[in-house]
Amino acid sequence: MIKNPFSDEIYLKRSHPHTPDLRDEYFRDQTKIIHSLPFRRLKHKAQVFFAPKNDHICTRIEHVLHVATIAATICRGLNKSRNWQLSEDLAYAVGLGHDIGHAPFGHEGERAIDACLKPSGKRFLHELNSYRVVEHIANYGEGLNLTFAVKDGIICHCGEDFQNNALRPGKTPNDLESIIGRRQMPSTYEGCIVRLADKIAYFGRDIEDAIKAELITKEDIPQTIRKEVGSSNGEIINTLTLDLIDHSKDKDFIGFSDDKFDLISQLRDFNYQRIYCNEDMLRRKEIVAKAIRDLFDFFQNQFVRHGFNYDAYACEAQQAARGFGNYLKSMKNFYQENAQEIDTAIADYIAGMTDSFALSTMQEVLLPTALDFSK
Repeated sequence: MIKNPFSDEIYLKRSHPHTPDLRDEYFRDQTKIIHSLPFRRLKHKAQVFFAPKNDHICTRIEHVLHVATIAATICRGLNKSRNWQLSEDLAYAVGLGHDIGHAPFGHEGERAIDACLKPSGKRFLHELNSYRVVEHIANYGEGLNLTFAVKDGIICHCGEDFQNNALRPGKTPNDLESIIGRRQMPSTYEGCIVRLADKIAYFGRDIEDAIKAELITKEDIPQTIRKEVGSSNGEIINTLTLDLIDHSKDKDFIGFSDDKFDLISQLRDFNYQRIYCNEDMLRRKEIVAKAIRDLFDFFQNQFVRHGFNYDAYACEAQQAARGFGNYLKSMKNFYQENAQEIDTAIADYIAGMTDSFALSTMQEVLLPTALDFSK
């Protein structure tokens, strides 16, 4: 029987004491995530196509639900093989929370915030920020107090490694506070499953959205991929999920069959060439990078003027300035009014914005207000 390598004492540990109730601990984490404000904001954050004029383009909240259901399905399928002992609730919880710290405007927003932080020697990676949100930022600096296993799966869910097709948990439990990059493997098989479910979820859906946006047609998808994997989101998810279950059921690792793994690499290359690096997408990326840089500069200038004088922010004419002051005030116990951490606080604030709120803030900050000559 294949199961996770460490004890429940490690996996179920929380940062703060709590009173158990009738819910399974991982199911309880699901509810903590769903009821949090950062999770609710995911419905207004882009997956790939930001600010679309179409209500059916994938949002970040849809994506995390796709990942959660795919991951739980894989656990269920492997458990039926009688060779595995996996928790569907754990996989679902990690799937729900894996992108909870994602920036507005998808990966372009992530890269833009990262560029703003680099001069101070800091980094912004969305999976590290997702951990930061659930452990520290949510609930006005108190965090969600999730189990170690869920937090570990969240912070280790990313790592675009298309060379390794045999995922196993790390040999020792991760020290989550010390993780600064993407080298660590999750400490659970469920975390490994979410890592692959993430890819299964976005490959097909991004193609579906790109077709709606008329960036590509179904006929543009390479014939081998259409034949062996599928040309619709549903077909791609079904093919890859069943392949992962079938190939892993009698192994001690999680992985695709060799032929499907090769096709996944081809599918990834197609998506990058025809969707993510499309000329129109690249132009929008440049706009996002500049706009977030300008927002970052605006909040830095506001802090230079007012520091932690919250009343001064409240007297500003611009809502953007007042909103930033309110954020600092609401989080003062967390940031401890430490001026050395202001760039981190600004990054936290911008990363928490929805696409629509970021756009309205940018408009107020970057565009002049019309003069009223009617008086």
